[in-house]
Amino acid sequence: MKKAIRKAVFPVAGLGTRFLPATKAMPKEMLTLVDRPLIQHAVDEARAAGIEQFIFVTSHGKGALEDHFDKNNDLIQVLEARGKTEALELLAKTDIASGDFLFTRQREPLGLGHAVWCARHLVGDEPFAVMLADDVILSQKPCLRQMMDAYDEVGGNVVAVTNVPKDQTNRYGILDIEKDDERLVSVKGLVEKPEPTDAPSTLSIIGRYILQPEIFDELKARHAGAGGEIQLTDSLQKLIGKQPFHGVRYEGKRYDCGSKLGFLSANVAFALANPEIGPKVRKELTKIMEEQKD
Repeated sequence: MKKAIRKAVFPVAGLGTRFLPATKAMPKEMLTLVDRPLIQHAVDEARAAGIEQFIFVTSHGKGALEDHFDKNNDLIQVLEARGKTEALELLAKTDIASGDFLFTRQREPLGLGHAVWCARHLVGDEPFAVMLADDVILSQKPCLRQMMDAYDEVGGNVVAVTNVPKDQTNRYGILDIEKDDERLVSVKGLVEKPEPTDAPSTLSIIGRYILQPEIFDELKARHAGAGGEIQLTDSLQKLIGKQPFHGVRYEGKRYDCGSKLGFLSANVAFALANPEIGPKVRKELTKIMEEQKD
């Protein structure tokens, strides 16, 4: 019987240097995507998939993340006194119950694999999700929920995948495909950031994973991979053949909010999809485009 996925790990120790000076004193995960910080989009997706415990792998200067999901009694009292019911409802959505919000530190920037390994004692001996807040997916059904459904079918390790341009394979972990039914892909190998001439496919892993706890046995060796970092992909490769391993072609549009262009594109797309402001945003964008022609 497959164990339920109850825990999610959020690696949020990065410095966010691509967004300086905005991230000089603020974690990049707190950058606002329309009306919520990036990290809250990830947490909301996890909640919608049934995640019960939220594990943050942080570094120095990330206190704002903890404060954001904590209960702010002073603010609640002010809003209650002013009768701000709608604001109180919005505020309640940021709360995570005591004991379900867990933190551990990654004291050195040694890569994604190392960040996941830092959460080993909090995860324990059960399968878990890994969610990268930089990857935001606009979809009707949350991406992690889609992956959970696939996990219920096949078990093992499950990753979200999408095709990338051939000349960009050296930016991603790329799948070597065994079988492909257009939704689920059976994986026979993984290559981290291969050059286009060496890439076994153009099917790339994005920032969503469902992993078995045996990944920690591989990560503890701390072998450096591409870029001199401890790559999660390298340890996942060692589990292929020992455990089921599948990629899921999710339904939805992914935005890479680790880049300025991706972040701006996501803001436009999510704003247009927002029923409250979408029509006004569309009108404003049309106006701006017309003005740019002059």
